[in-house]
Amino acid sequence: MPVQIDPFHAIAISRLAHRMRAEGQPVIHMEFGQPSTGAPAAAIEAAHRILDADGMGYWESPGLKARIAAHYDETYGVSVDPERIILTCGASPAFVLALSCLFSPGAKVALARPGYVAYRNTLKALHLVPVELACSEAERFQITADAIQSLEPAPDGLIIASPANPTGTIIPPAELRAIAAVCKRRGIALVSDEIYHGLSYTLPAESLLQHAPDALIVNSFSKYFSMAGWRLGWLVVPDSLIDAARARMGNLFLTPPSLAQHAGLIAFDCRDELEGHIDTYTRNRELLLNALPNMGLRRIAPPDGAFYIYADVGHLTNDSLSFCEALLRDTGVAIAPGLDFDPVDGNGFIRISFAVSTDLVKEAIRRIEPWLAGARQGGPPMATL
Repeated sequence: MPVQIDPFHAIAISRLAHRMRAEGQPVIHMEFGQPSTGAPAAAIEAAHRILDADGMGYWESPGLKARIAAHYDETYGVSVDPERIILTCGASPAFVLALSCLFSPGAKVALARPGYVAYRNTLKALHLVPVELACSEAERFQITADAIQSLEPAPDGLIIASPANPTGTIIPPAELRAIAAVCKRRGIALVSDEIYHGLSYTLPAESLLQHAPDALIVNSFSKYFSMAGWRLGWLVVPDSLIDAARARMGNLFLTPPSLAQHAGLIAFDCRDELEGHIDTYTRNRELLLNALPNMGLRRIAPPDGAFYIYADVGHLTNDSLSFCEALLRDTGVAIAPGLDFDPVDGNGFIRISFAVSTDLVKEAIRRIEPWLAGARQGGPPMATL
């Protein structure tokens, strides 16, 4: 029997938002975790030159692999042979490669709940068994070493994300070290989603490679580098899995887009422009953290990184999807339902992406505030357009 995969509900919200925009309504897109900015200017200029000069084809850039390897040395003090880096068509294929290299059907893989919807569904699609660990405010919605230690029997693998989606919380260095130690002792394979590295507002995020040299690391150009549509990512594998990962990449996905690889190499040296995005996200984060409690949304996981607010709306609804649809129809602000990230408790939560301009965040606050006031008073939703 085919595996049943749950829908990604934020996509339905986004379809409605695009339909409303096509009808002339002013929509603010805060439903997806994608920067509203484009690729760095120098990367785009390079892409134009490549389009004129290179017919392109199936290709894996040695220069880009070397640059990524240098990044691990510069940023984390970790030496990575470029041959351990598999270039992929974004983080999603990297995740498929990691799981299929490590596990056979039926293997049990632990992960945090709430967590990114595709973790659970990709595990299911590969005939693996998700072991979701409920993570509450007390743990800042993150996996802990104690939680992994208490699992009986030990799972075959563990997925961690720091900063996490949907909460933006970062695992502190001491806890990350403890998680790595528990997994080594219990023979648990590790996959670390580091796609939001570079996007930090409190403590910097450490790479799991600093504590677990054999961990598989997923990353991409979609978030920090603002290149979501270019579909370029990478997977770091230990020496023992290089051949297995290459075989899977070649058979399932061939290579990432050649043009994206050329642009990605240039993007690595566009730090001033990219750090400017962090300044914008920092302002947006502060605006929302200041405004939302005044609107009655006081239970929030303050994000250490990424660009999300995960807020408790359980006092207003027990159906986060309908809540988000109503908010969008009445105010034109698109956000994601917590149901995507937590199939058990997510109907009492929403996720707001602040990877948009500061002006749009201010406008979203202006629209949402009276609507929420009406919802708290039990009256009909208030349209503010």
